[in-house]
Amino acid sequence: MASKAFGIDFGTSTIKIYKKGQGIVLDERNIIAISNRKNVIASGNDAFEMYEKAPANIEVSYPVRNGVIADVANMLSLLTHFMHRIGGSKRLSAADYIVATPTDITEVERRSFYDLIASSNLKVGKIKIVEKPIADAVGAGLDIMTARGVMIVDIGADTTEVSILSLGGIVLSKLIPVGGNRLDDAIKNMVKRKYNLYIGDKTAENIKKKLACALTTVEASIKVYGRDVVTGLPTEMEVSSSDVYDAISEYMFAIIDAIKIILERTPPEISSDIIDSGIYITGGSAKIFALDQLMHKETDLKINICPDSANTVVNGLGRIMEDHKLDSLADALRPKTLVN
Repeated sequence: MASKAFGIDFGTSTIKIYKKGQGIVLDERNIIAISNRKNVIASGNDAFEMYEKAPANIEVSYPVRNGVIADVANMLSLLTHFMHRIGGSKRLSAADYIVATPTDITEVERRSFYDLIASSNLKVGKIKIVEKPIADAVGAGLDIMTARGVMIVDIGADTTEVSILSLGGIVLSKLIPVGGNRLDDAIKNMVKRKYNLYIGDKTAENIKKKLACALTTVEASIKVYGRDVVTGLPTEMEVSSSDVYDAISEYMFAIIDAIKIILERTPPEISSDIIDSGIYITGGSAKIFALDQLMHKETDLKINICPDSANTVVNGLGRIMEDHKLDSLADALRPKTLVN
């Protein structure tokens, strides 16, 4: 990589940018607020404060869905804004970019990440792509360049990716549409069904962070505020951890089922490596209480919850940029040649 380079993790919920030689320089919500005249009102964490509170003339939205770019124009506006914020008053000079992309996506969806940066008004050198499971494993401190197999599970906002890696590549991978946002929706629906209380996404996320548990061994509760479905008036209710468990347990087992499917397809020699080292869990929802205990109970394998699990992908991009021995993990995409 060049002397000046940036690694970008376009997450569904957050966008993280790593600057070569400095570390993570940006970690903000991947969300934008646009007026009906198409002017950018706010971005990142400021826009998140407006989420579910904005008037009708302001649209607050996430440009990335299910790990891929759903709204190119808004994502381009966000990227440009964040890059100029990183640069401060200085004019941005030419730099290389390395981007993490999910594995189980189409070639068109993968190329959209390349095209997004290439079509921006930034001064762009080389653009390289790293598949997320690879960046994830490198960021978790795992050695994937040897013949020793590694299993890593990334529980993101919209998706969970289960992967087997060896010799610097992906042997098997499975992407399922289960992530932190699906858990939030399940909690919202449970509260509405059981308590006749309508709550927002932010409240559901807060409930998940405080009460979500993969086992029924913990009893706790918190007060939440919302709108009564019957009367339409603001009210408060007490939600218990057992209610939250009932809401999210099926999704926990959906992730475990995906892990078992990959394990069933894993070559025997790699299986022996996984028995020795266990399964590595990353992503924002890796912090769900007792998740490691549930997974160990269901798979009978050692479960390793990675420290700083929410930042393993962007840290992996950083390591690939900083260590020239890992250059082979990044692929350079080139513009397609048009044939008449």
